Amino acid sequence: MKLGIIGLGKMGGNMVQRLLQDDHDVVVFDMQEDAVRSAEQKGAAGARSVKEFVDKLEQRRVVWIMVPAGEAVDKTIEEVQPHLERNDIIVDGGNSKYKDTLRRNEQLKDAEIIYVDAGMSGGVWGLQEGYSMMIGGPDEAIDYLTPIFKTLAPGPDRGWSHVGRTGAGHFVKMVHNGIEYGMMEAYAEGFAVLKNKEEFELDLHQVAETWRYGSVIRSWLLDLTSRALEDDQDLQELAPYVEDSGEGRWTAIDAIDMDIPTPIITLALIERLRSRVTDSYTDKLLAAMRNQFGGHAVKKEKAAV
Repeated sequence: MKLGIIGLGKMGGNMVQRLLQDDHDVVVFDMQEDAVRSAEQKGAAGARSVKEFVDKLEQRRVVWIMVPAGEAVDKTIEEVQPHLERNDIIVDGGNSKYKDTLRRNEQLKDAEIIYVDAGMSGGVWGLQEGYSMMIGGPDEAIDYLTPIFKTLAPGPDRGWSHVGRTGAGHFVKMVHNGIEYGMMEAYAEGFAVLKNKEEFELDLHQVAETWRYGSVIRSWLLDLTSRALEDDQDLQELAPYVEDSGEGRWTAIDAIDMDIPTPIITLALIERLRSRVTDSYTDKLLAAMRNQFGGHAVKKEKAAV
């Protein structure tokens, strides 16, 4: 089959390269001309419009969308759908909210276009290591796409699975990222404790390297932590500001809806939100309340010059 990929960001571009290395036929489209040219130079067939893109695909068409979650996915589907036919397949490989995936699946049913959701983990390392994929969709479509999944995964029979019907893939990926939030927060807090015990003059990179082998807390995240600490343990060039792409908060919200306690994931999300507060009204009011009821000292902001 010829696989069509829309969206040639870092992850989409690496996917194209991994597929080409395994001799898959790939057609690409992106709004950025440079991205299309780069993929063409590696062996992909490029297109300059959605229509041209779809025309270059063979029946049964497979369109794999790698654009940011949200409105961009809806817009891409809206542009592609008129050029597709019954039994064609759209795969959403982004971190879409699973409820949006369920909605899109219902919208495509009338046209009898099959919607598959592929939650993907691996980030910028996917080209080298392969992508862990959590896939939702009907059995027949997954069977048809299996050669693609085997190429993109860390191995033909590992690192990917058909987890359930459409929507299940993005749901499992959502929870995966919620767990990731908690693991990252635990590592960050632990190394902060180590760093602040100044009397021992600990080498944090050395500690991370020690933990990477044989330790019960060894993981790929620890491998990456060790890399980050190798050159600059003070992290002087980084601001203490942590973004979230949505999955952690979606996990926490769904857990609350199901009355399932997830204190670690939820607190890890709250810590990310807190990292962005540069002038905390909450903390100022806390200080004011302590001063009111107990006469506790407060620190005053320096007057602007």
